[in-house]
Amino acid sequence: MLAGRIGIIGSGSIGLYYGGRLLQAGNDVHFLMRSGLEAARTKGLRIYSGGGDFHAQNPQVYVDTRTMGPCDLVVVALKATSNPALESLIPPLLKDDTILLTLQNGLGNEEFLAERWGEDRVLGGLCFVCLTRRDPVSVDHVGQGVLSIGEYRRPASERLQRVVDGFQEAGIKTYAGENLAHERWRKLVWNIPFNGLSVAAGGLTVDQILADPELKQETIRLMNETRAIAEAEDHDIPADFVDFQIKMTEPMGAYQPSTLVDWRAGRILELQAIWEEPLRRAEALGVDTPSLRRLCEALRKASPKSA
Repeated sequence: MLAGRIGIIGSGSIGLYYGGRLLQAGNDVHFLMRSGLEAARTKGLRIYSGGGDFHAQNPQVYVDTRTMGPCDLVVVALKATSNPALESLIPPLLKDDTILLTLQNGLGNEEFLAERWGEDRVLGGLCFVCLTRRDPVSVDHVGQGVLSIGEYRRPASERLQRVVDGFQEAGIKTYAGENLAHERWRKLVWNIPFNGLSVAAGGLTVDQILADPELKQETIRLMNETRAIAEAEDHDIPADFVDFQIKMTEPMGAYQPSTLVDWRAGRILELQAIWEEPLRRAEALGVDTPSLRRLCEALRKASPKSA
């Protein structure tokens, strides 16, 4: 069990699932909720999973971090598009030794936290998990579940291992990553094509993408372009990782990537973190990525301008 207070900032599917599992294990967990606050107070929070359901009655939920108070571990589970809101959300939660763990997708999130509150506080986590939100207070755990956590620009440490152990004790397969940047690129190998094409192709689930020969080939091209950018940044991802990602996705069935869920709900897409920053780095490094460039153009057109 993790010592001290844990604040979950962003109670979407990621925040509900990981916060709920930590709460189930006996941790002192506090949830910041943008929607569903009254429902959480009256009905509680629920996780539906093949590994066991969980109902948290009377969870500690808040609409404002100023009433939540200082925490020992702050888990940032907001979409990267909401990072500007962290400017006011984070300060009331900080103590001298508060750890900031971002579970957000894409590139640049650790940098955002480090620039404002010090890189010594920052951990990054990669969630290899399939989740769908039933309603504002419940989430379906569809599959996978591995969590990789690493230090930002620091070697592995005792505090990192304590956090990893706390998640493991909550029944979450968790390991300490030695190279956080490398792990981010590995996740982008999946996120860039499947999240992107699900919207750019007009609203497709992962099984529909794989069932279309042209889209499947575009998926593979995008994966290999992502590998090429990573390699230019000295992160070697072997070619057979592409085949592994395809095979891993096949059993997911009609899974909706998070970007497709956002698009259908009319929310702004995480363009900067997941697609535009990798493209910017590719161009700076002289890596040719025509498929990624086309995908970025399509997603810019598809993304709502405001939400």
